Amino acid sequence: MSNNLVVYNTLTRTKENFEPVNAPFVGMYVCGPTVYSDVHLGNCRTFVSFDLIYRYLSHKGYKVRYVRNITDAGHLEGDRDEGDDKFSKKARLEQLEPMEIVQRYTIGFHDVMKLFNTLSPSIEPTATGHIAEQIEMVKDIIANGFAYEKNGSVYFDVEKYSKDHNYTVLTNRNIEDLLANTRELGGQDEKHGRLDFALWIKAKPEHIMRWPSPWGWGFPGWHIECSAMSNKYLGEIFDIHGGGMDLAATHHTNEIAQSQACNHTQPAKYWMHTNMLTVNGTRMSKSAGNGFLPHELFTGNHPLLSQGFSPMTVRFFMLQAHYRSTLDFSNEALEASDKGFKRLMNACGLLDKLKASANSSIDVASIRQACYDAMDDDFNSPVTIAHLFEAARIINSVYDGKASATEADIDALKTLMSDFVYDILGLKEEQAQTDNITRLMEFIIELRSEAKENKDYATSDKIRNGLQALGIQLKDGKEGTTWSKA
Repeated sequence: MSNNLVVYNTLTRTKENFEPVNAPFVGMYVCGPTVYSDVHLGNCRTFVSFDLIYRYLSHKGYKVRYVRNITDAGHLEGDRDEGDDKFSKKARLEQLEPMEIVQRYTIGFHDVMKLFNTLSPSIEPTATGHIAEQIEMVKDIIANGFAYEKNGSVYFDVEKYSKDHNYTVLTNRNIEDLLANTRELGGQDEKHGRLDFALWIKAKPEHIMRWPSPWGWGFPGWHIECSAMSNKYLGEIFDIHGGGMDLAATHHTNEIAQSQACNHTQPAKYWMHTNMLTVNGTRMSKSAGNGFLPHELFTGNHPLLSQGFSPMTVRFFMLQAHYRSTLDFSNEALEASDKGFKRLMNACGLLDKLKASANSSIDVASIRQACYDAMDDDFNSPVTIAHLFEAARIINSVYDGKASATEADIDALKTLMSDFVYDILGLKEEQAQTDNITRLMEFIIELRSEAKENKDYATSDKIRNGLQALGIQLKDGKEGTTWSKA
């Protein structure tokens, strides 16, 4: 197995050899959902991508501590430092406690992640469970001279920080351009500079979620939670910090500044970001009216969708694009992924039916190495999948008697598909293919076999054609007839 893993580091804008801080241990922090509404597909794409990364690192033998937070406080509307807290606003609208909102949507998030077959993170901390750590970090930043208190709120002094540090190191943006493009926002009069951001926010009388602090009753800013929790569970310096690319310019930029101001060090060696989603070539967004939620994608209950697509089909569709590439949703692309996923799983289903021979006409080892080479190249899942389709073609050829495989070859194919299809890509058989359906199909196949034996070819063809019209494909081979969803 190749050990030459390289990852693309947003911080340096290059691919780098992956060298953990303390191998074989790997610390990975991924910004989790803000649980005031249903999780959207952009989040799902990010979490599926980092599930792939988590699975592959674990497969390679690393001991991964995967931390993915739950934001349940401090995230204000429009990502601002003043205004309505997303949880408080939702709670008022629905006449519920904020933590009822948090509980409902956290459970919903976990349910969707299970449908996508993602592994649970090692630790899933919440912002409300780490208020003390956030307050201590703010106190340290003030003591180090990079933050100031004003009327019960605490702000990070970007101008002072920028004198000795590169505030835009992650995005390489020009700080003068940022200043010129920064809008006048509420609370701006309290700040020393336009780019300053809140570490702690004074709670107004009507604000529901509030905690005591050295600066009065308030709540944490959005950015400080991730810095505090990653520091607690992974240390001042850890290996991977991930999230969607939309977080790089503000949230992750401010995380770096906070951690540097507090601990005098860059928090993560490798910053990794997933790309955005588009629908028929247009960026997916609520404002554009072209966004759909996971359950709408699964059921097909949306004007832009011609049908529903199973969670495993959608996961497969996501993995067919590199995590740093734009992912474009269209009915045609999803339909193609549905067929591709079924073709791959059908090949896996034939493995136990393969008949060994004394000679071999296949080379499984080269395909396995090609899969490792692709994954070692910044987790290139689409190239890996292409190699797995070649393995599927070989499996079908051996089953049809067009290629020969020894017992060792068949075992190697089984290991290859188990390792990459199931363990690394995280795909699995659809739940809909139940034992009852299997028994029913076995009965239908038996009826067709009897018709063929009685030379009743009209009935035999009628059964085959009827099943094909229902999307079920029959395949006759040396070992008998198998079926699959077309």
